[in-house]
Order: sequence, then structure tokens, then C-alpha cells
Amino acid sequence: MGRRPRRDLLAGLTVAIVALPLALGFGISSGMGAAAGLATAVVAGVLAALFGGSGLQVSGPTGAMTVVLVPIMHAHGASGVLMVGVLAGLMLIVLALGRAGKYMALVPAPVVEGFTIGIACVIGLQQVPAALGVPTPEGDKVLAVAWQAAQDFLTQPRWWALGIALTVAAVMLLGARRRPTVPFSLLAVAAATLLAQLADLPVARIGDLPATLPAPSLAFVDVSALSSLLAPAVAVAALAALESLLSAAVADGMSVNHKHDPDRELFGQGLANLIVPLFGGVPATGAIARTAVNVRSGAQSRLAALAHAGVLAVIVFTAAGLVAQIPLAALAGVLLATSVRMVEVGSVRAMIGSTRGDAVVLGLTAIATLALDLVQAVILGLIVAGALALRSIARDVRLDAMPIHPDLPGDHTEQEHALLAEHIVAYRLDGPLFFAAAHRFLLELSEVATVSVVILRMSRVTTIDASGALVLGDAIERLQRRGITVYISGIRAGHHQPLHALGIIARLDEAGRVFATTPEAIAAARDRLRHTGVLPAPAATSGVVAQRKENVR
Repeated sequence: MGRRPRRDLLAGLTVAIVALPLALGFGISSGMGAAAGLATAVVAGVLAALFGGSGLQVSGPTGAMTVVLVPIMHAHGASGVLMVGVLAGLMLIVLALGRAGKYMALVPAPVVEGFTIGIACVIGLQQVPAALGVPTPEGDKVLAVAWQAAQDFLTQPRWWALGIALTVAAVMLLGARRRPTVPFSLLAVAAATLLAQLADLPVARIGDLPATLPAPSLAFVDVSALSSLLAPAVAVAALAALESLLSAAVADGMSVNHKHDPDRELFGQGLANLIVPLFGGVPATGAIARTAVNVRSGAQSRLAALAHAGVLAVIVFTAAGLVAQIPLAALAGVLLATSVRMVEVGSVRAMIGSTRGDAVVLGLTAIATLALDLVQAVILGLIVAGALALRSIARDVRLDAMPIHPDLPGDHTEQEHALLAEHIVAYRLDGPLFFAAAHRFLLELSEVATVSVVILRMSRVTTIDASGALVLGDAIERLQRRGITVYISGIRAGHHQPLHALGIIARLDEAGRVFATTPEAIAAARDRLRHTGVLPAPAATSGVVAQRKENVR
């Protein structure tokens, strides 16, 4: 499966160590129990790795999915959660067959960021009862449940549970800053379990776990409940698609040559969610944090994700008795730390400083995620982002008359015809560079022929938002990874703010590769090529080069 299987096996072991407390914690938070979390991590981990569209993705129970499952569990019970998983799996397979994967890339970056912030808040609030050592109050509104748990704690404080939860969270957060490669979550949970056992502390434990995966069963199927479960299943399928494809894209960005197949990824996740409920597991998605650990640990193929699932399966078979003694407060501490680490403060600050519209979309999506359900929050964010983008286009749109015949001056000058012989290609970006147009721009620019220099002419860009700026930065990074030097010319005065706020052109600016006009950029490119020996002398002949990329929605 990989050219260096040892690296994949080590990466899988590392991910399994990180995934164990998360699988247990998310299983418990969903209401289905720790055993359901482990079953999901094992079964979904194997199926998604084998049939998914990313060779680096790690799948299993996630915090975002837990947030959706809590109200389903409250309204329909365990059988309802399992039924929803099967229905969502079927929906994902239909989406894959309909080749809908590419459309998930159109979700704007502020919506994703706001969605992540909201999920992090919900996950943190869900841990309040276990962290305080009180029984979880009834209800599916996390704010109300957390408030009631705090009142119960004040009535009868349980300081050991609170101390364990805060200590585990602090060890994870502080340890990750100094030694990011050390699995502090597992070490902290192990230490808390050992302390609780030796001192016989009065804290709640996970309790008995089965020493094997349950046999496949369809006993939960209730055809009469299908109509009431369709809406929750749509929410689960939408979240699974969004989070899985986002996680796969993160893996692509962290690797050099890897590229996922979005439709195959939807199929793999659909198959996993179709089968997992038969083993008592909860719906699964691609897990961004575990996938990132997988890539950073040196994973090169699907073998790493399979090894992660195999290690967790061994734990189920051999160490169920030890896992049963883990204090619930320790797992609450793990998830509290995880919710804090989900929010990248620098990224949020930069996006808020990008444009006012991006800040509004981010904040509104975050608040809606906390107050409403996740799918409603994403839909609301998309509507607001679309409305703001349309307003921006209506304000900036204009019609320029220009000659298009190749023999006339204008777009195809003789000077531009000579650039190809000099290993230089110039692209002119026309129109808006925002979330709907940016993805296609990235795909087209990534296919540029092998040259030494690419000049991006941006004087005709009418609109640029955070998503467009991030995609532009991604395109520049991909070109530079291939050894292509990038120059930028003609950035409009109003477009400097999002590009600088998100750090897109800072390095190019420092290297002296950002120019006010295209002739200046061409002259600098030629000087560089002559200096490096690629261009021995000015070309005497000419060939067609300049290409125009129109980004219209």
C-alpha cells in the first residue's frame, strides 16, 4: 500500500493513541456510550480508509457529529440514532453517485470558520456535567443543560471530578505547546485513572465495556419511524459530507502531491455510515484533528488509517477492563482541551480583519451553530455570504470595450508573444475572485504548463474576499512547490486589506515580487532568469504565451 510501510504503521499507531480518548469521549457525549465510540472508530476507520477518496484521511466519531446526535438521541433513543446512521449512509452514497462532491468546495471560508467556533463551544458546554461530576440533566439544549449542571454542582460540590477534568485539560493544552509530538491526552488520562484507582476517588467511571465488537444486527430497524427520521438523517449526511471533504482538503494542503477524490470520499463515508450502525456505532465522518496528526506523523498511504483502526481493535479485545476504569471527568478534560484547540485564534482574527462581510458571516454562523442546529447554521451562513457577494458584484461590475482579434493591439501584444520562449507565462485575472469563483481558478491555475515564472496580473480583479484570498495563496504555494517563481502585478488599492490580513502576499512582498504594473513584473522576471542562467539572452523569436483566465460566477 505504501512505499515505506514502516512509516505508515508508526503513523497509524500515533493516531490510535490520540484517537482512543476521543473515541471514548465522543461516544459518551453522544449518549450512545463508550463502546459505541470504539466500534465507530474501528469499523468506520477501516471502511472509509479502504473505500474513501483520500489516502491520508482518518475517520471516526467526531465532536461535530456528536453535537447533531444529542438531540436525536434525546428524541428517538439509541435505535433512532442507528437508523439515522443507515439513512445518512444511503444519502451519502447517492450524493457520490450523483458526483456532488465538487459542490462542497463552494462553502465559503468564513462559514467554515464560524461553524468550527460554534461546534467548539457546544462540545465544551457538553462536557460541563461530567467535568463537574454531576449526572447529566435532561434536555437537548446545551446552554440549559450546562446551566442546570452548574447549579447541581453548587448544591453538592464534587471537587475531585472538577480537579481531574481541569488538570487533564491543562496538561494537554500546555504540553502541546512545548512538545506537540507527545500524546499528552493519553498520558493525562492514564495518570488520572491510576490516581483514581490508587486513592479510590469518588468519581464516576466509564464502566463495563464488551471485550469484542458486537455481532452485526438489524434489530434496531423500525420502518414506521422512517418519516420522522428523514430530516435528522439529512442533517447527519450534510454534516458528514461537509466535515469529511473539509478534512480531506486539509490533508491535501498538508501534503505535497496528494489529492483526494471528493466523490469517492463521499462513497467511502456513505458505506462506512451504512455499516457502522450494524455494530452499534454512531455516524462517522473524516476527523480533521486525527487526519492532521496522521499526515504530520509521516503517513503516505491508506495503510496508516487501517493501522489506526487495527490498534483500536486490539485495545477493544485485550484492554476493555482497563479502559472501563477511566474516570468520566478525565475524558471530559480531553474534550474540553479539544474544543479549545479547535479554534485557531490567529486565523479567526485574520478573517475578521479581512472584510466586514466576512466578519459578519463568521459571527452569524458561530452564533447560529450555538443557538440552532448545525445544518441551519451552515444554510444561514451560505445565504448571508451569497447575499453579500451578490451585493459586491452588483456594485463593482462594469463592461470594458476591448479588441479581441489576435492581430490587433491590446490583449495579445507582440511583447507578450515572446514570453513563452523565456519560460514566463502571464495570467490576467478578470472579474470577482470570491468563494464561488475561486475554486475553479485554483483548479485551472494548478494545471499550468511547466515554466519557470508565472506572473499573476490582478488589475482586473473586481472583488476579492477571504475565500478568494485563501485560494489565491493556496495556488501560489502549489506553484512554488513545483519550483515555479510567482510574481504579482496590479493589485488594486482596495484589495490589499484581505490579502495582507490573511498573510497571502507577505512573503512575495518581502522577496520583492509584488509590482504595481505588469511591465515591471516582466522585467524583474527576466532579470531573475538571466541571473539564474535559465535565460541566456533576449529571445529573437516569439511564440504565443499570454493567457486570460476569466473568473465569473
